[in-house]
Formats: sequence, structure tokens, C-alpha cells
Amino acid sequence: MSGAAPAAGLIGRGTPEFRRASLALVIASLVIFGNLYAIHPLLPLISAHYQVSTLQASNAFTLTSLTLGLSLLVLGPLSDAFGRRAPLIIGMTATSLLTLAMALVDNFTALIVLRALLGIALGVLPATAIAYLGDSMQRTALISAVGLYIGGNTVGGAGGRLLGGFIADHLGLHAVFFIIGGASLLGTLLVFLLLPPARAFQPQKLSLTGSLLTFASHLRNPALLPAFLVGGLSFMVFINLYTFITFRLSAAPWQLGATSLGMLFLTYLAGTFSASLSGRVSARWGACQGMALGVMLFALGCLVTLSDQLWLIIAGLVCNAFGFFLTHSLANSWVNQHASHGKASASSMYSVLYYLGAAVGIYYLSPFWRSGGWGAVIGGSLAILVVNLGLITRLRRRQ
Repeated sequence: MSGAAPAAGLIGRGTPEFRRASLALVIASLVIFGNLYAIHPLLPLISAHYQVSTLQASNAFTLTSLTLGLSLLVLGPLSDAFGRRAPLIIGMTATSLLTLAMALVDNFTALIVLRALLGIALGVLPATAIAYLGDSMQRTALISAVGLYIGGNTVGGAGGRLLGGFIADHLGLHAVFFIIGGASLLGTLLVFLLLPPARAFQPQKLSLTGSLLTFASHLRNPALLPAFLVGGLSFMVFINLYTFITFRLSAAPWQLGATSLGMLFLTYLAGTFSASLSGRVSARWGACQGMALGVMLFALGCLVTLSDQLWLIIAGLVCNAFGFFLTHSLANSWVNQHASHGKASASSMYSVLYYLGAAVGIYYLSPFWRSGGWGAVIGGSLAILVVNLGLITRLRRRQ
């Protein structure tokens, strides 16, 4: 079990070790989420290049999210048994090599298979990162470190998409995989050199029965299950809004290319800012009130994107990102703080529902898209956000 250690043995906020660990996890975020999301603005290009439908092209992204989420059912218990640092380095290396392999194939089926395998490799970061911080940081430093880590998630996601769109427009689809795969190998080396061992890690015995019982106990915990669902439902809406906005804005009257579509994801940087503020928001107003604020800002941003003015659509996406990542940061920290045992498994269960949300969201929102376009997609999204407010209310009662 990831047991508690004396505060003096853990990393305090503002120390050199805090900066090294935070920097290492930010670099890991850049690698993992850059590889996951680089393909996102390229979906219209993939659809045209491989002569497949919009939904088929979307599978190049959603299938990766699905395998990532499912892999956490295994990777979380493995991390609780064998540690945090070594699985992370192995997974980042595999990520780099799989992306490089994509540069060598020109068949849609082969691309899909490699993307599915990539999801398994990518799962090492969400399976280990929050648990690593819980095993390494003093309580006063934990929320700040989680905020920095999730801020790195947003930079990795935005940077991967921006770089992917730019490279595709100038050098072609396969160059995206070659360049990002090579950069990922360098990032892996930096994480290997920077990341200290987890200070208070205590291995759990690895057993299938024990792992299933641990997951089941987390799902039965009324202090955890609503937070799991808040993360999964929020991401289900958030990530797939970006999928459909690429198809909306690549059509008339905007007709944006891959570079411009990639630049839309710079709106993620608003999430970098809100994630970094999550510790202050929690300290001042409480975690549940902060989560609710994030959901309401997300809903406001959805409404703003109904405009036909490009600058207002972008402003709405900025508001979405700010609200979503505030909620996500606080929900993720909540799970780590309220899991009494198996912290990696608890973080993994959060991530399982988080990435399964991303995978199934395309199928939830697709009927809205086909029947009523962007306005119907927003209506379906707002319905989910109302459910989230109810779940946060339950957590607040627990608090």
C-alpha cells in the first residue's frame, strides 16, 4: 500500500526536488499528450487521405483513448506493485517507438492498429503520475504539483495538435509521426535524468483478485465515485467538442486548413492557467465549489460557440478549456486525497472513466451532429454538464 510517511521525508513545495519532479512530469505530459493528440486536427486530412468516413477517421483518435482507458485497469495495479518511475520510462519509450512506426505505414488499418497499441503505452502516465505525487509530496505541495502536472497535460495536448497541424500542412502526414516520435525519445531521456524515486512508495502484492477487489472498493466509495463520473463525463463532452469543431470549421464558410485547425487548440492554454490556479481555488472556496464553478464556465463557453463569428467561437473554446481543466484538476486531486488505499488504482479508475468518456463521447454526440449540426451538439453537451452539477452537489454533501 502507498502508505503515509512523515512529512519531513516528503518533498515540500518550492524545494529543488519539487521543481525537478514537477519539471519531469511536465515533460512526460508533453510527450504523452503530444503523441495522443497530434492526430486530432488531422482527422479531416485523414478522412480525405485514406478515403474513409468522418466517423472512421475519428476512430484513429477515439480508439487510442479507448485502449488507453482500458489499459489502466492493468497498469494501475502494476504501478502499485512495482513502482512509479520504471513503468513510466518504459511506457514513454514504447510511445516514441510506436509513433515512429506510424511514419512507415500507408494503410489505414495498420495506422489504426498502431494507434490502438499506442493507447496502451500512453496509459503509463495517468496510471503513475498522480500516485507518484501522492507518494512523494507533502500535503501542502500536492495540489500545486497536481495543478502543474495537469497544466503540462494541457500544454502537451495543445502543442501536439499545433505541431501536428503545422507539420502536416508543410511536410505531409507521415512527417508528423517521424518528428514527434523523435522528439519523444529526447523527452524520455530527460525524464529519466530528472525524476527522483517516489519517497513513500510501499509495494502492494500483485494479484488479480486483489486488484479487482481494490477497484470495486473504490467504485463503492461514495466519496470517490461521483468524482470519477465528473471527470469522465466532463472529458466526454470537452474532447469531442473539439473533434466536431474541426469538421465544422474545415467546411464553408470558414474552410480552415490543418495548421489553422491546430491553432484552435491553443485555447487549451487557458486550461494550463486554470489548472495552476486550482490549489488556490480549493483553498479559498473549497474543492466542490471550485468544480461547480468550472462546470458553469464550461457551459457558458459552449453557449458562446453557437456564434457564427470565428473570434467568438474561439472565445467560447477558451472559456470551455478554463472551466474544464479547473474541474478536472480539482476532481483528480480529490480522488488522490480521499483514496484510503491503492492510490494508483484509484487514480487509474479515475483515468479509466476519463478516457472511456473520450472514447464513447463521439458516439453520444454523433447523432446530435447528424440530426442538428453544431447547435444540437451543444444541446447534448449541456445536458451532460447539468448531470455533473448534480454529482458535485453529492460530493459537497460528503465534504
